[in-house]
Amino acid sequence: MKEIVFDTETTGLSPENGDRVIEIAAVEIDDFRLTQRSFHAYINPEREIPAGAIDVHGITNDFIADKPLFAAVVDDFLAFIGDAPLVAHNAEFDFRFLNAELKRLGRPPLDPARMVDTLAIARSRHPGAANSLDALCKRYGIDLSRRTKHGALIDSEILAELYIELKCKRQSSLSLQVVSAAKQRVQRAAPIAVRKEDIRLVTSDEIERHQSYFDKAWAEGGWAKYL
Repeated sequence: MKEIVFDTETTGLSPENGDRVIEIAAVEIDDFRLTQRSFHAYINPEREIPAGAIDVHGITNDFIADKPLFAAVVDDFLAFIGDAPLVAHNAEFDFRFLNAELKRLGRPPLDPARMVDTLAIARSRHPGAANSLDALCKRYGIDLSRRTKHGALIDSEILAELYIELKCKRQSSLSLQVVSAAKQRVQRAAPIAVRKEDIRLVTSDEIERHQSYFDKAWAEGGWAKYL
């Protein structure tokens, strides 16, 4: 099954207060394997990026000034994601921003039913533990050395690796549990004791009587005429 793992970078935390998407990226996985297909775009938000946001993702106002508007990339993005499930970390945040951008253009929103939230998956597997993207990558041994600041493309690639770990390790664990349980049942089963005195060879006379019985049953049953 094809799924799209994606991430956004924004000017702030609240699309309701006018914050905008400035970077969007997505990678495709198929049956929990990366396909090498990806989408990536920087977007001019038509507003200033606050210093606090720049500290997080490193995208400056000068850098973004000549980038296309969301309207110019939306068709390519929607074509890339198709109708596949959409995987994100704290997915509700990214959905809010993308749906705000789509609403500005009079486009239908992304269906929340498509949302796959790796944060919710991680919280169910590791209740009470730190479940940020960084913390989870450290827990699962995913290399973060290539990531100096938050970036939509690098974070999508890292999240795809994490998602595969979260899903496939769980499936492997369940499979091992099933195999282990079956092995234990076999080990607990009482062995069948066969005594030497119970073993008897069939005589030739018994074989002949057995064959005669079935020859008679075959003929009397009328089955021979169909041959």
